[in-house]
Amino acid sequence: MNATPGVGLVERARALAPLIASEADEIERTRRLTPAVVAALIENGLYRALLPQSLGGAEAAPEAFMQMLEEIAKADASTAWCLGQCTVCAMIAASLERDTAQEIFNTAPGILAWGAIAHEARAVEGGYRVTARWDFASGSRQASWLGAHVRIVGTDGSPRKNADGSVEVRTILFPATSAVLHDVWQAIGLAGTGTDSYEVSDLFIPERFTAFRDVPSALREKGPLYRIGTGSTFSLGFAAISLGVARASLNAAIALSRAKHQSLAASAMRDNQAVQGLIGRTEGDLRAARAYLYVTANAMWRDLTTTGELGAAHRTAVRLAATWTIQQSAKVVDTAYHMAGATAVFRSNPFERRFRDMHAITQQIQARDTHYEDVGKAILASGPSV
Repeated sequence: MNATPGVGLVERARALAPLIASEADEIERTRRLTPAVVAALIENGLYRALLPQSLGGAEAAPEAFMQMLEEIAKADASTAWCLGQCTVCAMIAASLERDTAQEIFNTAPGILAWGAIAHEARAVEGGYRVTARWDFASGSRQASWLGAHVRIVGTDGSPRKNADGSVEVRTILFPATSAVLHDVWQAIGLAGTGTDSYEVSDLFIPERFTAFRDVPSALREKGPLYRIGTGSTFSLGFAAISLGVARASLNAAIALSRAKHQSLAASAMRDNQAVQGLIGRTEGDLRAARAYLYVTANAMWRDLTTTGELGAAHRTAVRLAATWTIQQSAKVVDTAYHMAGATAVFRSNPFERRFRDMHAITQQIQARDTHYEDVGKAILASGPSV
């Protein structure tokens, strides 16, 4: 295993940013990542950031994964969102048989996407049968495989239970060609993600194309990355994307302020003390949010790589840091948007799309206010320290 998992990912992401930025208008217009962008992401191995090294992936540490997404998000949020979604989905490879994982992830393009947990699959001889439709499949238009998280029912129609009495939920995987995709993603932000719905009818899923997601005892790969699980990794990834959008928005506002004269004002915005103070405070807010997210992620990673275990306190800390970072990033984007004045409303300028993208991110599950209630409950039960 490489001494520094994920080395080079950030540099490659940074090098791709100009191409992605040049394709952003077309991504927005078509509501899909362009072939040029998808090809570049594949050729540079970015979709394989969290795939096990045993399968030719980078098996990157959280910090490298997050920085990669930040760099892509500065160029285009939709591209970063699809990349974040599909790279985390690839973590399921750690729970699959080797031959199955090879078939899915080492047959070009080797991209997996999935949507929300919903519906049931019926156990049959050799596997499962399912008829269902799922939503919110970001990255599905580039994917060669699709997945879904379903409750399992037995041959008699009753829910199958785990040893602890909970309903059994499995992740099922199937070729994208087995599904019908429905073009439903008409959204105000993250328009280029193609976060569409997909449907299958009486589809047979062989047993080997199913797995228990985020269940440590089901892991076949022993690297510490896979003990984090997809839930916490999604949180870190999408928070990093929000930081990238916020950084790009604030940088654009700073560049504008250096040259723009506000209406009826004799001097440039850069000479206005109110503008100077606002930029200073906003810069501090963004740096603080980024530092908090990365310190939390690195503390989790340090303890995980030392002990091999990830406790509830770290999961709570990640949830809090990710939620707070997304919401702070939205405040930074709002400030940059308002600072730009009337300039911000024109599509030709770099503000309105990022404003819409950021507010689409805040509506996603990772930014819900109810997470604060969950964190508060945990703190009251056991204390605030990690």
